[in-house]
Amino acid sequence: MESSDRQPLVRKTSSSYRTFPESTARRLDTEYLRSLHNKRLYLAAFAAVLGNFSFGFALVYPSPVIPALEAHPNPALRLDQHTAPWFGSVFTLGAAAGGLSTMLLNDCLGRKLSIMFSALPSALGYALLAGAQGLWMLLLGRVLTGYAGGVTSASIPVYISEISHPGVRGMLGACPQIMAVLGSLVLYALGKYLRGLVLDWRWLAVAGEVPVLAMVLLLCFMPNSPRFLLSQGKEDEALGSLCWLRGEDTDYAREYEQIKDSVRKQSRRVSCAELKDPFLYKPILIAGGMRFLQQLSGVTCILVYLQPIFKKTSVILKAEYDAALVGLVRLSSVAIAAVSMDKAGRKILLFVSAGVMLVSNLTLGLYIHFVPASHNGTVANTTLESSASLPAEPTNYITLIPLLAAMFFIMGYAMGWGPITWLLMSEILPLKARGVASGLCVVVSWLTAFTLTQFFLPVVNAFGLEVPFLFFAVISAGNILFTGCCVPETKGRSLEQIEAFFRTGRRSFLR
Repeated sequence: MESSDRQPLVRKTSSSYRTFPESTARRLDTEYLRSLHNKRLYLAAFAAVLGNFSFGFALVYPSPVIPALEAHPNPALRLDQHTAPWFGSVFTLGAAAGGLSTMLLNDCLGRKLSIMFSALPSALGYALLAGAQGLWMLLLGRVLTGYAGGVTSASIPVYISEISHPGVRGMLGACPQIMAVLGSLVLYALGKYLRGLVLDWRWLAVAGEVPVLAMVLLLCFMPNSPRFLLSQGKEDEALGSLCWLRGEDTDYAREYEQIKDSVRKQSRRVSCAELKDPFLYKPILIAGGMRFLQQLSGVTCILVYLQPIFKKTSVILKAEYDAALVGLVRLSSVAIAAVSMDKAGRKILLFVSAGVMLVSNLTLGLYIHFVPASHNGTVANTTLESSASLPAEPTNYITLIPLLAAMFFIMGYAMGWGPITWLLMSEILPLKARGVASGLCVVVSWLTAFTLTQFFLPVVNAFGLEVPFLFFAVISAGNILFTGCCVPETKGRSLEQIEAFFRTGRRSFLR
């Protein structure tokens, strides 16, 4: 067929991925983005990411609570050196179970109802923590809040990616991480404000109920994902959902036809035989590999054991400000990623992020190896106790190296491998396997986090603190290679174009 005969056909087929010549399509996309002033889309995204706020709040709940429980007068609630690590790490087991169950929930209930379902175990978990009378109630409360976090981790990124316009999907895709960091910062702030009250740790659990209830109330008025509704055969409801999200004055009908065409091609559920198709297994392996490498880079260990790490390296910093300072760095870095993700692209931020993590982990590992801890401890303690009466010494500045290295690591992680791995997971997974595969990725992520968290302290005691950080540096170097070899650039592309790339292998869909 000659090109002159092919062109009218391409213009005529409204369901094609390229319904117009490239220059015209680019102009229409620009006009469409300019007309995207409907605030309902952002309200729906905000309602969903309140679940991430609750997740971030619950994740760091042990930080101010463990010291209070270690000194609790009631033996039934008092934590010791054996039970305290479990109180912190059992959350990740609950999150893995939540991700596992979401493999079914996402496809059975839908993305929105799955997020709303997470409110039930979350509210029950906080209630158990607030009214705990024994250790089993504390651990069960942590498991339930972790389970809710696993459900939201697998459902919220998918929901946001499916309701977002390609031009703002990167920015909205970073919102879950921003809200999780905000949740952590609010927990730290409340922990400091409530310090000294008799039941401060119980009131922290009560405060955790607030975002959960707000999320449920707001989501009651939000639509479900148009792609999920189409997969259930609810065409009129899907069209109404897309109209609500885009606004009546936008060309949402053209986007609806593209989504409908994509869903029609994937109407059947994925079978075991189909997993041999590169269209399915390639994006699943990429998404799962990114979740595995993200956790293997050591972020959970560093966040959970940040204060012991600073104590071991004798950083000149008051303990109560450690987590808050790191949290502010995380928040500003994720905000940078949200602003630049749709402009610079996903891959360049992943490269920069992995490079910063590599340098930070390597610096921290070499510092611990070559600088004697006892010497640092003497200098740091002397400075803390009588800094006003002693002149500053050169060695004082050396003890700032682990603090700066940890801050740069968190900054690097938060501007790339933190938010983008969640966003890419929801972007590249095909619709017919998106619910199951996203749950599988969350299971991989949290099982890896649990394993690292449990083995971190034994490795440190056996081989030294520098060994895990040098290992994390090697993993960060692997992240760079993985990004260059395996991760596609999805900036500005619709989910249908990304699926077409994996189906055909033609990179022209991503250009």
